[in-house]
Formats: sequence, structure tokens, C-alpha cells
Amino acid sequence: MSHNIQHHAISYIEFTTTNIEAAKKFYSTVFGWSFKDWGPDYIDFTSGISGGFRKSEGPVQQSDSAPLIVIYSKKLSETEKAVIAAGGKITTPTFEFPGGRRFHFSDGLGNTLGVWSE
Repeated sequence: MSHNIQHHAISYIEFTTTNIEAAKKFYSTVFGWSFKDWGPDYIDFTSGISGGFRKSEGPVQQSDSAPLIVIYSKKLSETEKAVIAAGGKITTPTFEFPGGRRFHFSDGLGNTLGVWSE
């Protein structure tokens, strides 16, 4: 699969919600977004930048509700090594999802981001 996405560019933003159906209704009504379901706990959308909503089982804490910025990498393992070498910390090890693989990291400055690849 080939994507026309720039290496190390922000390509995705992920929000947290306690109610997937309510999120779909709100954002489609207000902004006209359309969604693709990836099961009961995840939906994605495209609106200038691609994004998604992941379901939270309990009340969403402020730290949990901050959007997750996701950067695309052509070489996921090399990017992971660069994050660690620069003093970052892997907060979620690489995992697979429909469409690719991803890890999350902390930059040590209060920000958590994700990096994905096919």
C-alpha cells in the first residue's frame, strides 16, 4: 500500500470519547464529517487531516481526552530509535492495527504523540 504522505509529517489526530455514536452524530451534524466504523470501539474520519475517535470505558480524564497527534513514518523502527536517542520515552510499544503499526512516545516535555507506518 502506498500513501502520498510525507515522512515525519503529522498525518492523523485521535480523540477519546465515551460514546462513539454520539461523537458521530455531533461531528457529522456540526461539521458534515463522515465516518468509517472499525468495530464498536473505533471510528475514523477525514476532514483536511485524517482522524479518529477511540472509545474510553470510563469517565474521560483531562489527560486522557487530549487529542493524540499521530506522525507518519516510512521507517517506523528507525523513527523509534531516533525518539529514544533524543531522550524520548516509548509509552506504548509498537502494536498492529487495521492498516499498519504504531507506537506512542513522550517527548519529555509534557507531550505524548504517536507514530505510525504501514
